[in-house]
Amino acid sequence: MEAFFVSTAIVALAEMGDKTQLLSLVLAARFRKPWPIVLGIFAATLANHALAGAVGAWVTTVVGPQVLRWGLGLSFIAMAVWMLIPDRLDEDDAGGAPRFGVFGTTLIAFFLAEMGDKTQVATVMLAARYTAYGWVVAGTTLGMMLANAPVVWLGDRITRRVPIRAVHVVSAVIFLGLGVAALLAPAP
Repeated sequence: MEAFFVSTAIVALAEMGDKTQLLSLVLAARFRKPWPIVLGIFAATLANHALAGAVGAWVTTVVGPQVLRWGLGLSFIAMAVWMLIPDRLDEDDAGGAPRFGVFGTTLIAFFLAEMGDKTQVATVMLAARYTAYGWVVAGTTLGMMLANAPVVWLGDRITRRVPIRAVHVVSAVIFLGLGVAALLAPAP
C-alpha cells in the first residue's frame, strides 16, 4: 500500500501547474462537457502510466540492484530540480476541432501531452522503486485524477487560489528526499 499512497501523493503534487493540467483547463473551457473530458483524461492516463510502469518494472530485471539504487537516487534528485521549472502549454497542444468527439480528442491530446512529462517519468521511477507495479499505476492514475478532474469542473477558480510555486517547491522537496534516501540506503 505504500507504493499506492506515495505514487498518488507524488503525482498529484507533481501535476499541479503541469502542462497536462493546463491542457485540462483548456479542454474544459473549449468544450464545456466535463464528463467526457474527465473520462478521456482517465483513459489516457491509465494507458500512459500502465506503459510507463511496465518500463519501470522491466528496468529492475535488466539492471543490478546497485546500479538501480544509484539511478533511482539521481533520477529522483533530477526530478526535484525539474519540478522547479514551470510548465507552459503550447497553443497547438489542445488540437483543432473535435474531430473525434470530446472524449476522443481529450484521450489523444492528453495521452500525447503526457509523453515524456514529469508524471510519466515519475511513474517509471516509482515502478522501478517499488515491486508493486499495479499499485504504482493505480496510485499515479489516481494522483492525476485528483489534480485534473477538479480543474475540469471548477476551472480557473482553483488555479487562481492554489499557489503553484509553493506546490512545486513541496514536490521538489519530496523528490529530493526520495533521492537522498535511495542514495543513502544500505547496499542490497
